[in-house]
Amino acid sequence: MSEHLHLSVALDGAGWHPWAWKDARVRPAALFGADYWIEQVATAERGLLDFVTIEDSFALQTGAAFTHDDRTDHVTGRLDAVELAARIAPETTRIGLVPSTDTLQTEPFHLASALATVDFASRGRAGWRVRAGGARESENFGRRETFELTLDWYRTPEGQAQIARQFDEAVDVIEVVRRLWDSWDDDAVIRDVPTGRFFDRDRVHHVNFESSSFSIAGPSITPRPPQGQVVVTALGHATVPYRLAARGADVLFVTPTSTEDAARIVAEVRELEIEVGRTLPPLRIFADLVVLIDATSAAASTRLERWNELDGAAYVSDAFIVAASASELADLLEEWRDAGIEGYRLRPASAHLDLPAIADQLVPELQRRGIFRHEYEGDTLRGHLGLDRPANRYATATAPRSASTAQNTEN
Repeated sequence: MSEHLHLSVALDGAGWHPWAWKDARVRPAALFGADYWIEQVATAERGLLDFVTIEDSFALQTGAAFTHDDRTDHVTGRLDAVELAARIAPETTRIGLVPSTDTLQTEPFHLASALATVDFASRGRAGWRVRAGGARESENFGRRETFELTLDWYRTPEGQAQIARQFDEAVDVIEVVRRLWDSWDDDAVIRDVPTGRFFDRDRVHHVNFESSSFSIAGPSITPRPPQGQVVVTALGHATVPYRLAARGADVLFVTPTSTEDAARIVAEVRELEIEVGRTLPPLRIFADLVVLIDATSAAASTRLERWNELDGAAYVSDAFIVAASASELADLLEEWRDAGIEGYRLRPASAHLDLPAIADQLVPELQRRGIFRHEYEGDTLRGHLGLDRPANRYATATAPRSASTAQNTEN
């Protein structure tokens, strides 16, 4: 386990509590403007966080588990996460940018080039949060069989088999995307004006990947990303998504509710890594927490209760909800760290209250305890996470190039 905690935030609308957008200090009209998102990411970067994730889906937001709740008083609608990350990239310098995408409705070839483009735009700070999608997303495309998703159906053998198939396909998508990122050698682009050669054809490779859902020849239209491989992340609540992460992700977000639960989840994930024969570095396991930060836990809890009352329903989440002071939250992070959690993806209940509190209150408290960095130590997302730049699986053995040619390739 690394000496320092890893810390990230999940950005979504005005914050994760549905009432957050109605606070008098929020500018609702700004939610669909690039400047708003740049400001949020700049705040996270001020706190030296590893990365931000940007939520996205091909279905409208809902508070219901399996259907749309038809509420019109909650933030509805999003900007495209990948395009938003590309827009934010030149306005930031160190923080990682991790957009969410659906693997079932987005072509893998398009995903590979789009995410590689974000890595180029950010100079090596791109990540990818894999989402396996669902029935509501499928209804907006009409290319797949749809099914009525209910809790009762989900618990049936048929439902479990369908979920397993979706995640198996997501694993295939991750694999072919990774192959496409490797389809150009690092030195494939020559840009040698004297010889008139822009690229070396022998250093660009077909991937020829086939699965039950698609067949892709390759190569990618985009050269190998600056990081070699964009950082792949996934959220999991149970064994099936844990297995997906063990097979193809770099970072897994989990949702424990206690120290004991965190230890149990970490143990299960480590066992699954062995079971699937993982060849990638060990997963970085992050815990998701919804956070409300105030001067005291009483003040934070009072805000949560007041917002719940104003919203007309108690806020529920798949992640553990923490209403606390920065010091009390730091205590929890340390306790779960001892259970094997290496980092956290914090979901600020309010983007304009809790995100600044993470950067300006929680981070200094963690620094005081000696468990968080005082400055960025690397320039890439892989560097923040302690992940080496991987070798290219298709790279051809070649003679050393001249210094001038190497410089042309790397600039």
